[in-house]
Amino acid sequence: MKKTLTMIAAVLAVFALASCHSKESAYKKAYEKAQAQQTQPTTTTPVVQQTPTTTVTTVTPTTPTTDYSNVSVRSENFSLVSGAALKAYSVVIGSFGVKANATRLSETLAAKGYTPRVLQASTSNGTMYRVVATSYDSKAEAAQSRANLESQYPGAWLLYQK
Repeated sequence: MKKTLTMIAAVLAVFALASCHSKESAYKKAYEKAQAQQTQPTTTTPVVQQTPTTTVTTVTPTTPTTDYSNVSVRSENFSLVSGAALKAYSVVIGSFGVKANATRLSETLAAKGYTPRVLQASTSNGTMYRVVATSYDSKAEAAQSRANLESQYPGAWLLYQK
């Protein structure tokens, strides 16, 4: 009985393995089809040369009138840890739970020519150290600065000092 079952299992295994193999003819057909497509002549369209024309346009420089009234602004209680005094609107580019990390980013900004400030704010998540890159009297100036800084510091936001 065991011999019969073993023999049947062996026959089934041979059929299973034989059906899994790809046929050489299938590969040959695919190869021939690719060769036929490669040797078909391609059509080209003639290139027509045109004489260049020159157009002169006078551009009057204008100051962009971007509306920053819809830019969100946060306000929170904080104290200045280091740096110059803040103006009404500031651009915050980093928030850290560790003061040393905020100081390090502040030093990096100073090396790039900014006048950074470090603030200490009490939040629901505990004490946070905010790094301010720039500070302005108007919201529009601060929003423009934030837009410029966001490419390097994604998530930059505006802080309003009451």
